[in-house]
This record gives sequence, C-alpha cells and structure tokens, in this order.
Amino acid sequence: MTGPAAHRGALDERLLRELTPAVINVLVGRGVDFATAEDAVQEALVQATRAWPERQPDDPKGWLVTVAWRKFLDAQRSAASRRAREERVEVEPPPGPTEQVDDTLQLFFLCAHPSLSPTSAVALTLRAVGGLTTRQIAQAYLVPEATMAQRISRAKRTIADVRFGAPGDLATVRRVLYLVFNEGYSGEVDLAAEAIRLSRQLVALTGDEESAGLLALMLLHHARRPARTRPDGSLVPLAEQDRSRWDTALVAEGVAILQDALGRERLGEYQAQAAIAALHADALVAEETDWVQIVSWYDELLRLTGSPVVALNRAVAVGEADGGAAGLAALADLDPALPRYAAAAAHLHERAGDPATAARLYAEAARVASNLAERHHLARQAARLGRARRG
Repeated sequence: MTGPAAHRGALDERLLRELTPAVINVLVGRGVDFATAEDAVQEALVQATRAWPERQPDDPKGWLVTVAWRKFLDAQRSAASRRAREERVEVEPPPGPTEQVDDTLQLFFLCAHPSLSPTSAVALTLRAVGGLTTRQIAQAYLVPEATMAQRISRAKRTIADVRFGAPGDLATVRRVLYLVFNEGYSGEVDLAAEAIRLSRQLVALTGDEESAGLLALMLLHHARRPARTRPDGSLVPLAEQDRSRWDTALVAEGVAILQDALGRERLGEYQAQAAIAALHADALVAEETDWVQIVSWYDELLRLTGSPVVALNRAVAVGEADGGAAGLAALADLDPALPRYAAAAAHLHERAGDPATAARLYAEAARVASNLAERHHLARQAARLGRARRG
C-alpha cells in the first residue's frame, strides 16, 4: 500500500527521541549555538506530534531538520538584532542530504558537563539526547513543568560558552545515565528503559568496556523488575522474589555484554557491580547464591571506589557468606550515620540470632527511610519479629 493513507497511525515517539540528537547536530553544524538549536528542535518535535499521526513523512529526519531550521530562522528574524544575524545566516542552505558526522557523543559530553549539577545534567541529557519534552521530564521527576523549564534553561546558560566538540568526561556521562536509571518509572516515561536506550547508544559510540559494564548492570537489574513489587506496590526483597518472573532474555544479554567487557581486563566499578548482579541472577533460588564470590567482587569494588556504601553492602554479603556475627564484625568500623546502616545492622543481628535487637533496628531504619515503599517494608520486618517474640 502506498500514498498518504499508508503513513497514518499512532505517533512513533521512540523514533522522534532517537532522531533528536542528530537533528540538533545538523543545526549546530550549520553554525547555530547549542542552546538555540535545542530550542528550535524542541519546537519542531512539538509540530511533529501534531502532524505525524496524520501522515508521517518519508524522510522523518529531513522533515525535522527543515522545520527546526525554519523555526530558528523565524526566531532570528523576530529578534532585535535581525539585520546583523541575517548577514550570517542569509538564506536557507540548499536542499541536500541531512546526514552529518555522528556527533551524538559530543551531545552526551555537553549535556553531562562537569560544571552542571547532577539534576541539571540529567534534565538536559533527557531533553537534548533523549528527546523528551520538558513536560515529560517534569512529570517523571514529580516537579512542576515551570520548575523543570527553569532548570533546563539554567543548565543551558551554564554551558553556553563550552565549545561544541571539546573533549568530554565519559565517567560523568555514565554517572548521569545511572542517575536516570535509578529513578525507575514515574509518569508516562519509563526512565529506566530510557537510560538503557541511551546507554546502548553510548556503548555503540565509544566501544568502552566500562560503559558496557554500566549497560550490563542496568539490564541485569531491569530483568528483576517484574518480581520486585507486589500488586499492592510493596517491595519484595531479593531473597523472596519469584525468580521465574525475571526476564531471562535481559539476563542473558547482560551477562554476555559483561563477559565481553571483563575479557578486556580493564576493570571498572560498573563492571564489578554488574558481576555481583550476574551472580545473583545465576542462582535459581536464593539459597544457591554464591556469596563467597560476591564478597570477592565487593572487595574489588571497594578497592576501586573506597566507598563507605560499598563497605556497608560488603558487610551484608559477609554476613550471608560467613554468618551474622562475621557480618557485624565487618560493619563495626563503619559510620552508623551511613544510609541504610540501621537496616543492614538489623538484618545481620537477625542472622546472628538476636531478634530483639533486629526488631529495634528495623523500626529505627523505617523511621529514617526516605522511600515510602522501603519504609513500609522495614516496618513490616520490625512487626514480624515483634510478633515472633510475643508468640
């Protein structure tokens, strides 16, 4: 079937998001500064959401480039400095191919520039590289659209003088994508899935083993998602999850990507975290988990990061491998003010056969938990041990 009717249907939002970085790159290549190019492309995306459900163009990228360029010219002509600017951009470039050198990696670097705060870098990455609208980003982060618009505007002002094509910080890009992934799902956009999509792009652009480790980690964690909550929204601990509900295709893909990355023998923290997640995925039931190997990987991760949070998680793993008393000994040198310290101590005291102390610590952990689902889970643990003692 050919003709306009063949193009009618639902808007392909995924295609729009995938094309966004390339269209921004075309405008930047024509001499438009990044902030202005990003604004013009956003206007073109809005127009596409209205026009494409009726008839999607044969050349979606070319259509977006044309519309975004016209939006840019319209803005230039309406500005007070119209005459001076039109001398630089006198006429629309002649029709021709829109394919340019793939500068998407430079967009990653620009949007995750070290001068930006983490929240600003996340918002700008989702808009310029991810192609999400300000409304979608605001909804995902549960803030008013005006607040998110201000955040994005401030971010663009912050990097206004950064030269497009300047060397970037790949480690910062990875941290930003991991922040996006950990937001999970809220509103109409699945940020975990979006982070995976963007991480696939990053791996394809760089071939970097640590970026591959990050992608593997995301896939392995995302594979557990169907089993992570009950119908009422309450958390299901890893040990209690129905592993038949884990996405085996995602697990297999994550493990394959990880094995390839580890084979290059340039270990990084995301690869080490992914190795821990892979060992959990390898156990058909919780009792088969190879905690000794997990402790070894936590040793590597602690060597790489020196993070007190990693040391806390390692203490819990030691408790699983060698018993609660050994875990408590590993916990003894850590700061009790660490996030989730009380929850870890509660679990280890229960493993060590001290339910009274465990119940008290679970209740304490519930009071300070920042996440509502986690708070309810910890409170239920405290109540469970309280009932057991009374019984």
